[in-house]
Amino acid sequence: MNWPRLIGSIAACQAAGGVGAIATSDGLKDWYPSLRKPSFNPPGSVFGPVWTTLYLLMGTAEYIVSQYDGDEAVKRRAQSLFALQLGMNVGWSFLFFKLKSPLAALIELIALLGAIIATIAAFARISRLAAALLIPYLLWSTFAAILNASIWRLNR
Repeated sequence: MNWPRLIGSIAACQAAGGVGAIATSDGLKDWYPSLRKPSFNPPGSVFGPVWTTLYLLMGTAEYIVSQYDGDEAVKRRAQSLFALQLGMNVGWSFLFFKLKSPLAALIELIALLGAIIATIAAFARISRLAAALLIPYLLWSTFAAILNASIWRLNR
């Protein structure tokens, strides 16, 4: 076990979450509370613990892939897809909360779902466990897309 590398992988994902949280903070003060939301919108207190857990799982999955000593091109592709989806994850926060554009965020989130699926497929070529660790993220992001679409529809 390469503990520094594991901690670094998890910290990188948590840092991405922190950047997203910074983008989210202004919108949470005035704009988001004023929006109409569907009945299934979770309370705000749910999002922090869920995302912290998801970033922990994502970082662990990335660590597992980083330790792969097989085909370097396969590993690079998997890590590139991971980096892409992580950047898109942060981008959603900017589109939704900073730019206050649920439609742009929804479009980006649909693309993000594709990137997550591609990452899971690439990780599965290296480690079934690494791929499985991303399934909760895919499920939560799918729920987020449904929630985002509902908020957009209710507020257009």
